[in-house]
Amino acid sequence: MRKTASSTLAAAGALAIVMGSFSFAPSIASAAGASDIEEGKKIAFHRKKGNCLACHKIAGGSLPGNIGPALVNMKARYPDKAKLRAKIYDATVTSPNTIMPPFGKHKILSKSELDKVVEFIYSL
Repeated sequence: MRKTASSTLAAAGALAIVMGSFSFAPSIASAAGASDIEEGKKIAFHRKKGNCLACHKIAGGSLPGNIGPALVNMKARYPDKAKLRAKIYDATVTSPNTIMPPFGKHKILSKSELDKVVEFIYSL
């Protein structure tokens, strides 16, 4: 009986440790996600990098352009985030006559910068 109680206690302790570690995971992931979104916003608003405001109206941006669509409700417009990333990477693939620069293809943005801009745009 002691062996069973002892092993049950050990299992309960291990479970508590495992469950405790899971409770911290979402807040760590959320903090990393928020950081990427904030950095993506800076890149998107930067006039020499993303420069999204030159063509798009974006909440929180000043002096927006009106050549491209307003960037709102992006999760509904692009349920698949990979399609949004592909559009920003090279919009000419799906819209050959677009004037949107191919930010990834022409290396205007690095892979990391592109990923952060996608996170920001997807959060709108």
